[in-house]
Amino acid sequence: MTRVLISADMEGATGTVLPADVRAGNPRYERFRRLLTGDVNAAVAGFLDGGADEVIVNDAHCGMDNVLLEELDPRAVLIVGRNKPLGMLQGLESDVDALAFVGYHTGAGEAGVLAHTYLSHSILGVRVDGRAVDEGSFNALVAAEAGVPVVLVTGDDATCAEAARYAPGCRTVTVKTAISRHAAICRTPAATAADIRREAAAALASPLDPGPAMPAPHVVDVDVDSPYLAERASTMGGVDVIGPRTVRLAAPDARTALRRFRALTWVIGAGREGDWT
Repeated sequence: MTRVLISADMEGATGTVLPADVRAGNPRYERFRRLLTGDVNAAVAGFLDGGADEVIVNDAHCGMDNVLLEELDPRAVLIVGRNKPLGMLQGLESDVDALAFVGYHTGAGEAGVLAHTYLSHSILGVRVDGRAVDEGSFNALVAAEAGVPVVLVTGDDATCAEAARYAPGCRTVTVKTAISRHAAICRTPAATAADIRREAAAALASPLDPGPAMPAPHVVDVDVDSPYLAERASTMGGVDVIGPRTVRLAAPDARTALRRFRALTWVIGAGREGDWT
């Protein structure tokens, strides 16, 4: 029995280029929820075409309630809502055999549409054991530790290029080509859906190999854009300031590293000053 988990983010979905596209409460957001759901449905159909017996979709963007359940392929199930222990990777503990990142994006400090790492600003870069990571590569570290390979990544061209580095055996689908952080050459939903479905099916045709996990324990370094945020971050237990704008935390394994990093982003996000000029 083959079980596939789809982690569905939104900044890398077909057509999304502006903050309003991915932020609940904006008129544009409702339109792009449907485009995200279309990307997810294409992946679900493709994995089932390729022989998957079960597909689990985990809504992984912001409030984690973006995919339209009523429009989701009825052959899949949806994990929806906040406060999930594994966040973007909820469902990984369910004996899954393969993992897909749909609608993903590049990380803080990198080129790409709506590039960021967890926070839209304030975080300038993240490194695990000295290696730069974005959300996809950090999640892939956790998956490799659990023995689960990343087999499909969809997003802009920069995201797909990065995926080839952290998951060299995965299939990728470029749904748009980045011009800037808020502009892209976008392909139509019909075109991207066809490619996502084809590549998802092909992803299960090869042996599923997660590759080697990074040796534990791990050290996570986070660069922020102001010293006051580094000081605030250090109020969290186990977080040390190691430079004017850099903090460090340690963890015994990748899963714990990701959970502690997520908690750190909450502390940083809650401490950001509003505009005052």
